[in-house]
Amino acid sequence: MTAEVNKGPLLGMRHVQTLLIFLNITCLYIGRLNVGVCVVAMTNAETTNLDFPEYDWSLTQKSYIISSFFWGYIFTQFLGGYLCKLFGVKNVMLWGSFASGVFSALTPLFISFGGWQAYCGVRVLMGFAQGLIFPCIHQHLARWSPPAERNRLGALSHTGIECGNVCAMFLSGMIAKSPIGWPGISYVSAGLVFAWCIIWMLFAANNPMESRYIGEVELQYIESSLRHNEDYHKTIIPIPWRAIWTSAPFLALLVARSCETWGLSTLQAQIPTYMNGVLDMDMKSNAFFSALPFLAMWIMSYVYLIAADVLLSGNRLSLTALRKTINSIAFWIPCATLIGIGFLDQEQKNVAIALMTISVGVNSGATIGSSLNTIDLSPNHASILMGIVNTAANVVPIVTPLVVGFIVEDDANRSEWQIVFIIASVLFFFGNCVFLFFGSAISQPWDAEDYLQLKVPDLTIKIAIHGASKDTDEMKNTLDSRER
Repeated sequence: MTAEVNKGPLLGMRHVQTLLIFLNITCLYIGRLNVGVCVVAMTNAETTNLDFPEYDWSLTQKSYIISSFFWGYIFTQFLGGYLCKLFGVKNVMLWGSFASGVFSALTPLFISFGGWQAYCGVRVLMGFAQGLIFPCIHQHLARWSPPAERNRLGALSHTGIECGNVCAMFLSGMIAKSPIGWPGISYVSAGLVFAWCIIWMLFAANNPMESRYIGEVELQYIESSLRHNEDYHKTIIPIPWRAIWTSAPFLALLVARSCETWGLSTLQAQIPTYMNGVLDMDMKSNAFFSALPFLAMWIMSYVYLIAADVLLSGNRLSLTALRKTINSIAFWIPCATLIGIGFLDQEQKNVAIALMTISVGVNSGATIGSSLNTIDLSPNHASILMGIVNTAANVVPIVTPLVVGFIVEDDANRSEWQIVFIIASVLFFFGNCVFLFFGSAISQPWDAEDYLQLKVPDLTIKIAIHGASKDTDEMKNTLDSRER
């Protein structure tokens, strides 16, 4: 009989790191997504709090505000993946999150001096700061998660996305109606981030070896399960750029994540405007019903998590089959419901709300379906892969509000919204088709720590074939330069 592996305490430091990531994502998403409610509150003071300034911004200007976060966000994804390899995840996540909180706190001041242009500016700066974070998160999960628990811990930490969505929609609406008005949304968002930074400084560690609080048993369990060299945590592994960019599974992931981001960002950013315009709902109802789809998303993320655990533990599906199955559900059901939403008006508002809730709720499976796939393909280069994927995928939210602003000239015009939802549906369908044909959850050969290091037997063969007389170092340099 095989001896049972001792994993340490039921709730160990690897679970603490998962909780810290969950809280980080929640806080950052509140600051990122509260803009949808803020813009409605600032341009329609009668539904919120008359004691604060009201601005007369056009639909085009509001579209610029909503998309401006991602103007900065896309430029620091690569940088975040690289910096966390140099300086460690703990430092990069701390300073990126802290800077995001500072810009959130300064938002009302910027608006009072510079109007919608200043609002765009401070959102760009917030995007710069938050762009560093997600590549670090995937690297942190790769260092702290034993392979057998990676899917579970990764999915649990990413439920912060759904939690942040709910809080951004629901709490922001309530704050806007409170005595602190729409400026209070930015102040509360900043306060949450600063509180997280304190907790992170106390309990976070770049890897199990550096943690002050981890027990010996849990440390041994994590490190032995990862099966890497003794000096792994002190080594910066060369990045196989050519192999990454010619990898079919990685390119399939890139396409799938970009298409999914288009559909979801359409819902995230446009739900408040759609409900105000087409469904004719006041701010109080708007805040609740805008949050409802993302509450369903949060709940469904745990349903997917439990189902994935059951299917994997019972060996009913391989990890690749599991990811493709869940991703198909998460993409293709919203594909159908989005088209249905576009054909409803305020007389069928309950049906529209139900379809929107189903669409967003079911889409939460995309986390297990494809988002965590970067860690499957390459635990050693997870931050780099996430940097590439997030850069490409988050160009999409820059374009989406601008496309909506171009198509929807009257936000009460149902036929214009039909076009918006049909475009999102087509991309959902196409993205998953690509992932089904070319996607994989198997660690790629270029993930190996010594992938770019020339081995002596290989060198001997190459010298014999080519009749070369070059020494080992020169040949190694040549092959490395070709790989790069």
